[in-house]
Amino acid sequence: MSVAMTYPGHVRAILVLGLPLIGGHVAQFAISLTDTVMLGWYGVDELAAVTLASSYFFVFFILGAGFALAVMPMVAAVAARDDDTSVRRITRMGLWLSLAYCVLAMPAMIWSETILATLGQPPDVSELAARYLRVAGWGLFPALLVMVLKSYLAALERTQIVLWITLLAAGCNALANYALIFGNWGAPEMGIMGAAVASILTQLVSLVAVVIYALRVLPEHRLFQRFWRPDWDMLGQVFKLGVPIGLTTVSEVSLFSASAVMMGWLGTVTLAAHGIVVSIAALTFMVHLGLSNVATIRAGNAFGRQDRAHMARGALVVTGLSLVFALCTIAAFLLIPEPLISLFLETDNPERPAILAIGAGLLAIAALFQLVDGAQAIALGLLRGLQDTRVPMLMAVLSYWIVGIPTSYVLGFRLDMGAIGVWMGLVTGLACAGVFLMARFWGRAITRVGQAEI
Repeated sequence: MSVAMTYPGHVRAILVLGLPLIGGHVAQFAISLTDTVMLGWYGVDELAAVTLASSYFFVFFILGAGFALAVMPMVAAVAARDDDTSVRRITRMGLWLSLAYCVLAMPAMIWSETILATLGQPPDVSELAARYLRVAGWGLFPALLVMVLKSYLAALERTQIVLWITLLAAGCNALANYALIFGNWGAPEMGIMGAAVASILTQLVSLVAVVIYALRVLPEHRLFQRFWRPDWDMLGQVFKLGVPIGLTTVSEVSLFSASAVMMGWLGTVTLAAHGIVVSIAALTFMVHLGLSNVATIRAGNAFGRQDRAHMARGALVVTGLSLVFALCTIAAFLLIPEPLISLFLETDNPERPAILAIGAGLLAIAALFQLVDGAQAIALGLLRGLQDTRVPMLMAVLSYWIVGIPTSYVLGFRLDMGAIGVWMGLVTGLACAGVFLMARFWGRAITRVGQAEI
């Protein structure tokens, strides 16, 4: 049955659901941002190493997060039908698949130095990044479990607790980093290793908090009762939806990770400037990501009811909100680049002028992809709500790997455009994805709601 709602009504509903999710993503981002800022204060070599290590870790994290992201639309759809049993089955098998993935991914963390060296990174940066990853890599286990449980709660529209738990984690991370990186409050001065230990402690705090909430507030779902019992049918469904989502997301992330590798070829200062600008662009992307999550939840709910009209109107509103925010960030990136970059650098850093010069140019290019980056994020969110993941995966791989990465290499190195050329490749890949995915949603996917499963 169609749920009548005006456009202002959709705006209100999206903001009520979305603002806590956006805040949660910003708080989550603050965890890695804290590492970048504090290690930038500690030293340029440490900043370059954590930039490389974070990009490496995030590729593995986001691939495994496909199962958590699959939980969100699946739970939203069954919750629309008040099917508590399926809510439990979906979430539990999402946790199972995440644990299995972590076991398979850990060797890549342990032997990361060899992999990074093979990718052509400088030996000193590779060795420092690998030291970080051999410790921080163990945080993959709690991080992915937390993401599954946050997706479960968000799909049930319990987004405020997601925000509060993430804020708690961000606060713990800042305190632990300040103590362990610099040796404050009687703690040992551990430098980059302090950031690695702090990240694990942060993820464990998040996991404990979200598990306690689920057990106390939603006991009817009995998520951990007889947790060891397999549910092969539902495991297969989550796996079938989650693998394409993971590959789609990692194809985008790998575009940025490949750019970090290429920046490493251009030198430590260039890599450090790239890391700062990526951090700024990633912070603004958290808004689009939060709106994308809302698109998934509300589209998934409408999909569960087979309510096409409600879905189409909500899709227009969430896309419009993303567009408005993108225009605001474009203005900020073009008008105040140096103050933004300076937030990450000490005033007496000898490399400061070079980093500012490179970073200002990169931030101008980052302004170019704000519109298309938001568009592809919203389109992916809507398509996931419809549980349409296979074709979007192919579109993403084509856009990012076949178009984006080769374009970055050709412009940056064959045409000698350097860092600017590498970032122009990012713009090209994101633009292709935005066009293809929006066309998929409005041209085919939404027209089938109410007629047949996609």
